[in-house]
Amino acid sequence: MNIEERFEFRDIRPEEYAAAAEIEATVFPPNEVVASDDVIAQAKVSPDCFMVAVDRQTGRVAGFLYGLETDEKRFRDEFFTDKSLNKSQGDNIMLLGLDILPEYQGQGLGRAVMKHYCSREQAKGRRRLVLTCLENLVGMYTKFGYTDLGISGSEWGGEEWHEMEIVLND
Repeated sequence: MNIEERFEFRDIRPEEYAAAAEIEATVFPPNEVVASDDVIAQAKVSPDCFMVAVDRQTGRVAGFLYGLETDEKRFRDEFFTDKSLNKSQGDNIMLLGLDILPEYQGQGLGRAVMKHYCSREQAKGRRRLVLTCLENLVGMYTKFGYTDLGISGSEWGGEEWHEMEIVLND
């Protein structure tokens, strides 16, 4: 069974908010994790910017990709915690996390979630998706079609992040 058959890709549902927060706490180290309350708040504010991959065999959320709508062009740490920065129908999405449970990693699920998310946001007329990642993930996101813009102004978790973008619509 391939990825497309095994998983359903769709907007998060209210009954999945807590599971998403648990996944965030599972996949990121303590200094990088977004607080459960902030993950849940973002899902509530903008569920259509929060795509889950649900294992059709188990009904379990295996992973997700989520972001914040804005007209801003550069990433800043406040996007993780200040939901008032969300601008409905903003031109750009600041991606806050690509979270895949460990038992589903290495199977192409992250790539599939990203592909579905990009297609959906392009169809909505979004201009750009922006993310930050550590140096060791730049190659992976480059394969997904992102361009490395260099070191980000983000200092989230005391780390040095690369800022990357993909242009969906000019």
